[in-house]
Amino acid sequence: MTDRPTRPRLAPLPVTEMDADARDALSGFMGGAGKAFLSGEPDAPRMPNVLATLLHHPRLVGPWLDYNNVLLTTPSLEPRHRELLILRVAWRSRSNYEWLQHVLLGKQTGIRDDELRAVIEGKRADSFTPLECDLLSAADQLFDDQCIEDATWARLAATLDRRQMVELVFTVGTYTCLAMAFNSFGLQLDPGLDPAAAPAMPAPVPAE
Repeated sequence: MTDRPTRPRLAPLPVTEMDADARDALSGFMGGAGKAFLSGEPDAPRMPNVLATLLHHPRLVGPWLDYNNVLLTTPSLEPRHRELLILRVAWRSRSNYEWLQHVLLGKQTGIRDDELRAVIEGKRADSFTPLECDLLSAADQLFDDQCIEDATWARLAATLDRRQMVELVFTVGTYTCLAMAFNSFGLQLDPGLDPAAAPAMPAPVPAE
């Protein structure tokens, strides 16, 4: 497996270097919440590295932020189920930024440490429901073969509605794409994002 960059290949874009397109894209983030990053006030919140890096291409990222907000703020899947899917993708992608961010978000939805270990190991914690087991299987099947197997699909479709089935696939695909971007850009952790707060990514296996 390819080693991950240890330094940023694309450095976060400073607010002072953002053009009108970048500022417009950020202003629409989270219903206008992104404007706070542009205030220039001494107490303005620090812009996360992910936003400042993606804004190198604001005309692409602006619509993408609107799309991603649907998954995060008005989902049809339960937040806990969304986070289980993302955590499995983040771990398998070895995307440290995505993993640490969603360990924090996952814990807010009630995902426990023993469940995190089960996600890592590809096992099924005793507390996982049959639906959650199938969601994790679907994440692996999409990651490995870009398609959910018939049997898994049938079990999921017996519980989830059509919107949720669509969202499941888009959630796995979206966060796989983001993991590719984060890994390739060399996205660095934000200050205050403690690597010790989550199980560490495995070290690369040396080539034989």
